[in-house]
Amino acid sequence: MGKPTGFLEYKRETARVLPPKVRIANFNEFRTPLSKEKQKTQGARCMACGVPFCQSGMMLNGMASGCPLHNLVPETNDLVYTGNWKQAYLRLSKTHSFPEFTSRVCPALCEAACTCNLDSEPVSTKENERAIIETAWQEGWVKPQIPRVRTGKTIAVVGSGPSGLAAAQQLNRRGHSVTVYERSDRPGGLLRYGIPNMKLEKSVVDRRIHLMEEEGVKFVLNTNVGKDITAEELLKKYDRVILACGASNPRDIKVPGREAKGIYFAVDFLGKVTKTLLDSNFEKTPYELAKDKHVLVIGGGDTGNDCVGTSIRLGAKSVTQLEMMPKPPVERAANNPWPEWPRILKTDYGQEEAIAVFGHDPRVYQTTVTEFIADKKGNVCKAKIVKLKSQKDEKTGRMMMVPVEGTEEVIPADVVLIAAGFLGSQKYVTDAFKVALTGRTNVETKPEAYETSVPRVFTAGDMHRGQSLVVWAIREGREAARAVDESLMGYTNL
Repeated sequence: MGKPTGFLEYKRETARVLPPKVRIANFNEFRTPLSKEKQKTQGARCMACGVPFCQSGMMLNGMASGCPLHNLVPETNDLVYTGNWKQAYLRLSKTHSFPEFTSRVCPALCEAACTCNLDSEPVSTKENERAIIETAWQEGWVKPQIPRVRTGKTIAVVGSGPSGLAAAQQLNRRGHSVTVYERSDRPGGLLRYGIPNMKLEKSVVDRRIHLMEEEGVKFVLNTNVGKDITAEELLKKYDRVILACGASNPRDIKVPGREAKGIYFAVDFLGKVTKTLLDSNFEKTPYELAKDKHVLVIGGGDTGNDCVGTSIRLGAKSVTQLEMMPKPPVERAANNPWPEWPRILKTDYGQEEAIAVFGHDPRVYQTTVTEFIADKKGNVCKAKIVKLKSQKDEKTGRMMMVPVEGTEEVIPADVVLIAAGFLGSQKYVTDAFKVALTGRTNVETKPEAYETSVPRVFTAGDMHRGQSLVVWAIREGREAARAVDESLMGYTNL
């Protein structure tokens, strides 16, 4: 464990963050990590609990408690405390494929389940994880793991997001020949075009992709499976196929005026911004998308927050973020005890920036849009919104959010970004492979399994479990790799 009395002696400390008005000047990451000595002090706060919920990854009341990857959290924290950085990296690598991604974008399920939450602040495990992997890169410990023997088995992975990359990494290191198909011009999936650069710099993604290429993984880009190449061709060419295309079917807002120009799905908007930055080597910023415009973001999740932060960097005149649900409490409610995920108010970086720039929180709770209004040129210029209240549906018994009469309002909206989540897999892919689907259009498998209804076709990530976190996608990719390996070899050592 760390220092036995560390949690009593030391206060939680995390990376230094640039002030909002400074960091919005560009799309660079804005966190400066702690020094090695300070990071060691943070490792000392870990108590090595008898029951470490931080690494449990179990479901409590419908939400995950602890890390789904089952990272050996107390062990790695202790190794940070003692300055044993290489051993910490080796220990973390036993369970984790890409710590450099989760240590930047994960909401830290491990920290939410930390026992210190009972009467103090959690151990800064996420910061420790980032320090471990970045130290490993700097010291040259992260080296290509090229298999000594190839099995002769071939695998196609469709999609290069976190689940596809995790599956490809594991199977390639096992000795199978892996080819990853990606429909975009660059690999990475949502890591590339779904998460803004200031949250995850793309050089971090490139660094890992290049390592995987050195290890023998092949990437085929600008190839849309199901359109540019058929399912039959893949199944003929490869021994196994893994579908890891994500839950890439965005939920729409079907109200009058939806056809107006200037209304985008959030993922398309974020992707367009990132692509412009990358194509120009960060010399061109697409200010025309939001500069001096009233931006309306529909959706209160992480993607909605990313839209807020991105719009501010593009010079938006104002940003309003609609959230259907009520404002969460500042502290845990009685029916939300530790170690459940804390359903409390979270003010993320984008909202912090909006408060600094505009003087108020951009979020408007219990509100939805009922109509978009266009100008004479067909461009959206306003939106009608209405307040909502919770009401029991007499037929189903479920609680629903319904409009409150007399609360209608018209607000300016020159750009609308729909960040209302995703419905599931895209139909043309699932139709191409003829795989069975769940009621939510996710690819169906047996419980805790990854093989689809079609022999030799497996699935992983959001395409399998629905819209979720990067850490869950990595877990799914690793588990799918185990299932594929066992189906090919009769056993698995992954």
